[in-house]
Amino acid sequence: MSGLNGTVPGTLLGLDFSCAPSSRKPLTLAWGRRSGMVVKLDKLGEVATLAGLEQVLASAPGVLAACDFPFGLPRPFVQALCEHPPSDFPAHHLAALRQAVQQAAGPKATAAETLIHALHAHCQDRAGFQSLVDGWGQTWDLQRGNGPKLLHRPTDTAVPGISSTSPLQTRYVPVGKMYFEGLIRLVQADFTLPGLRQGRPDALAFEAYPGFLSGEVLGRRSYKSDQAAPAEQQHARLIARMDLVDALEQGRTRLNLRLKLTPGQRDFLVSDAKGDRLDAALCLVQAAWAQREGEENPTHSWGLPKVVDPIEGWILTA
Repeated sequence: MSGLNGTVPGTLLGLDFSCAPSSRKPLTLAWGRRSGMVVKLDKLGEVATLAGLEQVLASAPGVLAACDFPFGLPRPFVQALCEHPPSDFPAHHLAALRQAVQQAAGPKATAAETLIHALHAHCQDRAGFQSLVDGWGQTWDLQRGNGPKLLHRPTDTAVPGISSTSPLQTRYVPVGKMYFEGLIRLVQADFTLPGLRQGRPDALAFEAYPGFLSGEVLGRRSYKSDQAAPAEQQHARLIARMDLVDALEQGRTRLNLRLKLTPGQRDFLVSDAKGDRLDAALCLVQAAWAQREGEENPTHSWGLPKVVDPIEGWILTA
């Protein structure tokens, strides 16, 4: 799954995502390019609506994107959906999903696309998806009972000491809703999702998680918050953001890539207390890593495992 005519896309995009963007909490897009071990941040942009993101994705040829939302769900949840679905789950989507989950992993796998289409047909919107997750063991798959629902995929815990949020979490940090709103738009824009679906050869997208890089540098130190905080906490997070940007500029991560910033860009990243700009930049660096891996590996593995579960997906750099 390479770029146009076997080449690797040259434009990089790091996307910090929200399932319900607004002018107060827009999507943040970090655009850039890589030369050797240096990743240059060209520009940071904001998009306040999902419709605006759809326009960006539709008009983005020659791009390799790293997106901060899940591309898959835990397989036990999907298997339960296939075996003991809600009574009103659309029959033809259920039949297609049951067939797709049996497919072997590989470039012809369709399970990821079949799953997100089936979920949209049944749930209609992200509130419906939350109801589906809440109902697991309560209104469907009754034999399951009250066991824990916030399951993790192997990729969520693949980096020692760091864990991404379960894709079934629909509250607090609503990662599940981000999956529901994000993946469908990549599919509709016909992006190729290596290991998951084949689409346009000039538009690639990967699941990313900024926490893998930030945790490597900062450990458990907090560097962002959407909520107001006492001055002491605000200062500590500011110092953490400065330290994180220092590490990215100096290439002090296991990815061995340096982020090139202008002084103005550096201040712009550090001044964002919510961390959205910095998270987009972290995704940009992960996109650059995938691009480098794609160029150096003749099979264009992008640094992914040889076998990616097409239901669960895989996070870059895990």
